[in-house]
Amino acid sequence: MTVTDRARRLRTWLGELFRFGTVGLVAYVVDIGLMNLLRFGPGEVLGHKPLTAKVISVSVAVLVAWLGNRHWTFAAKRGPQTAAARSRELVQFVAVNLVGMAIGVGCLAVSHYLLGLTSPLADNISANGVGLALGTVFRYLAYRYWVFTGDGAAAPPPPAPQVAAPSSDPAASEPR
Repeated sequence: MTVTDRARRLRTWLGELFRFGTVGLVAYVVDIGLMNLLRFGPGEVLGHKPLTAKVISVSVAVLVAWLGNRHWTFAAKRGPQTAAARSRELVQFVAVNLVGMAIGVGCLAVSHYLLGLTSPLADNISANGVGLALGTVFRYLAYRYWVFTGDGAAAPPPPAPQVAAPSSDPAASEPR
């Protein structure tokens, strides 16, 4: 691999990381904003249910991330555009995000219930700081290497072998 090839691959990867980070930032704002709105906003709808608020906020943020990552970050790595391929990709995306959500909710649960750190700041640090950082690393690696692979399933089928058409030349069909 030449230096030029390495530089091109690095630029491509950095562009992918930038797009992933941008999509993630938008989803992060949705996640934090909705969690805090549900917990501490008008009426404190889920004021005493931090885990429920977090699950709802992450679920909405996942939809935002799905759209951004599918159509921008990993657009070149998507599988074939068949219903079965899209379904497989969606199931994998949801599975990755369930694990990512479990990481964030797990950090919040440990902080809030095991360590007794129940202030709004503590909830935000554990869920939206530590949990989200760990979940983000997991999500990027899983999206890149498992969900949006664009591997053999995305490749078009090989062309059918060419069959020689019968010749219209009578001399070609006579035995020699």
